[in-house]
Amino acid sequence: MRRPPPVPGRFVSGLLAVVLAAAVAVLGAAPPAAAHGTLAMSTPAVGATVGEPLATVQLYFTERVADNAYFAVTAPNGGRVDNGWTHGSPAPLDKPVREYLLVDGKFEPREYATGFPAVVKLAHLPAAGQYTVSYLSVASDGEPVRGTMSFRYTGRVTAAPQGWRAPTAGPDPALVAAAEQHATSGHGAPQSSNGPATPAASPAAPGAASVAAAPVEAEDTGGPGWPGVVAVVVVVVVAAAGVVAWRWRAARAGGPGPTPRWPWARPRPVGRAARRAPAARAAGRRKPAGPTPRPAARGGGPRRGPVAPGEAAEDPPANGPRLGDRGLALLVGGLVVALVAGFGLGRVGAGDGRAATAAVGGSPATGRPVAAGDGHQHAAGAGAHTHPGDGDPAQAQVTGTTVSAGGYTLKPVTRSQPAGVNADYRFRIVGVDGQPETRFAVVHDKPLHLVVVGRDLGGYQHLHPTMAADGTWSVPLALERAGGYRVYADFATTAADGTARPLVLGVDHQVPGAHTPAPLPAAAPRATTGPFEVEMVGAPTVGATVPLSFRVGRAGGPAPTLERYLGAYGHLVVVREGDLGYVHVHPDQELVDGAARFWLTAPGPSRYRAFFDFQVDGKVHTAEFTLDLG
Repeated sequence: MRRPPPVPGRFVSGLLAVVLAAAVAVLGAAPPAAAHGTLAMSTPAVGATVGEPLATVQLYFTERVADNAYFAVTAPNGGRVDNGWTHGSPAPLDKPVREYLLVDGKFEPREYATGFPAVVKLAHLPAAGQYTVSYLSVASDGEPVRGTMSFRYTGRVTAAPQGWRAPTAGPDPALVAAAEQHATSGHGAPQSSNGPATPAASPAAPGAASVAAAPVEAEDTGGPGWPGVVAVVVVVVVAAAGVVAWRWRAARAGGPGPTPRWPWARPRPVGRAARRAPAARAAGRRKPAGPTPRPAARGGGPRRGPVAPGEAAEDPPANGPRLGDRGLALLVGGLVVALVAGFGLGRVGAGDGRAATAAVGGSPATGRPVAAGDGHQHAAGAGAHTHPGDGDPAQAQVTGTTVSAGGYTLKPVTRSQPAGVNADYRFRIVGVDGQPETRFAVVHDKPLHLVVVGRDLGGYQHLHPTMAADGTWSVPLALERAGGYRVYADFATTAADGTARPLVLGVDHQVPGAHTPAPLPAAAPRATTGPFEVEMVGAPTVGATVPLSFRVGRAGGPAPTLERYLGAYGHLVVVREGDLGYVHVHPDQELVDGAARFWLTAPGPSRYRAFFDFQVDGKVHTAEFTLDLG
């Protein structure tokens, strides 16, 4: 009975070597996210509870902040209590911070053990509760350094100095311009541990992304995600194993006769041929004496060499030099080590990032907000978001101004409808290949959010269409007034490696008829919707990330209990007057001092309309506010 052919060692070793090289190349190709001058430590620490009055808050950065840097401290009542700031003396950090700098076209790690403090003076502490420090600067490499840190104060109220007035000035316009110059997609993501994002001091994991309300996707470094790499390696190895198994079975199924030779294998002499091998090698390639070999009766190649009388013909196994167990183990081990090392290189500094986050109070494990590589900030407490390919650097915080972005296009079936008619609005999201996209990530309980706003910033609607099998979305839409509208599709597509890519696309929609634009209401901190009175607390600031809190009350009655709507205690859509630039922000996962708190980065001087959605007793209400930042 014939033995089955040995495993083709040279084939396996070659395949493993190719996979090894490919894995190292792929994993090494993903560049780390660049960041510089980030917040590394603070006193008090982020998230700390302070019981004694404070005179200053010290923020330690990995380099000295710009002389025109901006700092603002917001009290629980929404007013500012900062009283200027100064540079402090450098001091050792609690834990070194690793940053990646672009040097001669390559990212090189650098560790910082010294912090450069900005000492922010506090005029007074008007109430117990959560205080937030907002900051904006530009690092020496040109990247914006923007974010927030917060702490809770439980001590006694302190009085303001005589003659002191709360500051109202925003950041230096030159500082805002310098920051926004680099705040395109993938750059200048806000940095914070309990505000819009975690510190960006370390590279982000390749392929990490936000799905639903999870932390937002990390920097899109251009390399494939770790799941994708694993999938590719598994597919290649399985395919190789399949080929080997197929050839093995084919050989066994061939029955008696010579073993099929692997095309790359050189026959190894056995039996008498082995004894004749040295002489044959010395004599060179001479035609052996004796009868001419006869073709095999079944399947295989010809018999090689003469057959002596009385000796059974022997088919030498066609198994060239085999890879021994030790060699195979070394190759497999090398592949595993390379994959782990490559993954570690992709993650290097991620541990440092976690350390830096911990140093300033963050908690990645608990889903704290993380900056998005494409700017889409949909985590709890996230600030204004941007999207790849949408807008110019001066509009880095706005989206929805174009019908195409990030390789996708919003294609409505119709672009108009009669006034007062409940029509079915139908559309598709089409990729670069012209085919409708059908893979969408669920974000805030829905795969796609459709927002409609009139050109005069009236007629706001937040809808949730359904998708048919062919990729066509539809939702009933009624528009009472004639005029122009903007329709925004807010969604995230799912890539092959499972990561989500968030986008907002906008398209015009018309309602024929005579149109009289409604004037934009004046800015006010309070709004009424149904039986509820909503107070907006905070001061939106151009270029800086600041907290905005919304407190819901009931006229002549007890305050209502807010319910979670789409996974949060409220949702906020901000639309800019003129170009209808869209800013979508979301709150902290929990109420802060009884209010829904958001993080807003106003993209530029203008007037905006803010739409705050909240739910009480199973019904959704919308409070509208005008923000005048002109």
